[in-house]
Amino acid sequence: MASRELVIQPLTKAAFAPYGTVIETDGAKQISINQGTTTRFDALAKIDVTHEGGIPIISLFRGTRRASPIAISMLERHPLGSQAFMPLSEHDWLVVVASGNADDSAPDFDSLICFRATGSQGVSYDRGTWHHPLLVLEDSQDFLVMDRSGDGHNLDEVWAEHPVVHIDI
Repeated sequence: MASRELVIQPLTKAAFAPYGTVIETDGAKQISINQGTTTRFDALAKIDVTHEGGIPIISLFRGTRRASPIAISMLERHPLGSQAFMPLSEHDWLVVVASGNADDSAPDFDSLICFRATGSQGVSYDRGTWHHPLLVLEDSQDFLVMDRSGDGHNLDEVWAEHPVVHIDI
């Protein structure tokens, strides 16, 4: 069975809202601090990691480019915490998300959406959001990641029987 091509859409706050928050400074509340030498862009995303005693952690993820076309055959979610990714360079990257099936036990692969994020946009996936692992468009790209550490099962992975979609980049 041939896979269908997933169309890449620009990442916008409205389009991404069912899955989480777009982290960007456009339209954010600005506060001047440190005697006027620094601008704080306040509360760009909320972090939800305290279920079952979880604690927030900050990590560095280094993504490497995948061969094109990228086959999308697996999605994951974190049922106990949100997960935020902020690129540390000005390179675009891809975000793939999906809704859950009727009982939310697995992703609905027919609902897959692919967004192209700019290098100045991050995302915070809501707790339980089905998403593909990191997809970068450069040979290597670093991200600051805030997510949950602690006891409890916080990773579900579901594999499709065959690659259901692909992305040509």
